[in-house]
Amino acid sequence: MHVVVLAVSAILVALVALYVLWLILGAGPSGEVQREALKADGVVYLPLPEELTGVSVEEVILLRRSVREYAPDPIKLKHLAMILWAAYGITDPRGFRASPSAGATYPLEVYAVVGEKRVLLEDGTYLRAGVYKYDVHRHLLALVKAGDVRRELAAAALGQEWVEEAPASLVVCAVFERTVSRYGERGRVRYVPMEVGHLGQNVYLMATALGYGTVVVGAFHDDRVRAVIGAPLEEEPMYVIPMGVPKEPRRIGFDEVWRYIEARRGG
Repeated sequence: MHVVVLAVSAILVALVALYVLWLILGAGPSGEVQREALKADGVVYLPLPEELTGVSVEEVILLRRSVREYAPDPIKLKHLAMILWAAYGITDPRGFRASPSAGATYPLEVYAVVGEKRVLLEDGTYLRAGVYKYDVHRHLLALVKAGDVRRELAAAALGQEWVEEAPASLVVCAVFERTVSRYGERGRVRYVPMEVGHLGQNVYLMATALGYGTVVVGAFHDDRVRAVIGAPLEEEPMYVIPMGVPKEPRRIGFDEVWRYIEARRGG
């Protein structure tokens, strides 16, 4: 009898495990792809990337500006997911990513620093405050440390208040050895900094397309930023990128640019 009970218990445990795996992989009752966030202990499976905006590339480039003042509105998780994907997410089943990389060495790592009740989930609750690391291959956030550390991050960034006031910030780190091992010192001084710029512009454009403002910050104490986000020693902080809903949304049309150009043509 004892053996039978144990066998039944084992079967039930296996069935539960299979059901959880089924949810994580995105299969629903109708076989549809999982598009909403699925939370587990310390892990947030992000909504899958999809086309969300009807804004043209031309308009996004026109509207992009560095924004340092944010409204009190939270960021939606599905939008944060798209910004992370645009930054460094997978765009090809062969493993290629949204930002180009020399020799596909992909030296960058991306963290999200989330404030208390500052990232809104689909069910009306909020993402737990903390520092998360973006797993590009599984498109998820893994909790590194819990708690709202925006004030500490701002202090590490020379007291720039927009880092503390923004609902969330991305922190981009570089593992230089991934690129240096193939390209030598040129990888360190040229290729990796170029790739950080590629990523930063992708963040600017996707954030703008989704109605957010952002700014890339390079003034900070590297060691202090690394300590705040709990990054390992081999990861060198390169960017802090606060983001939120702009306090004053930018409004401009191409006609204003035309007038500027035509005035300087003497027309």
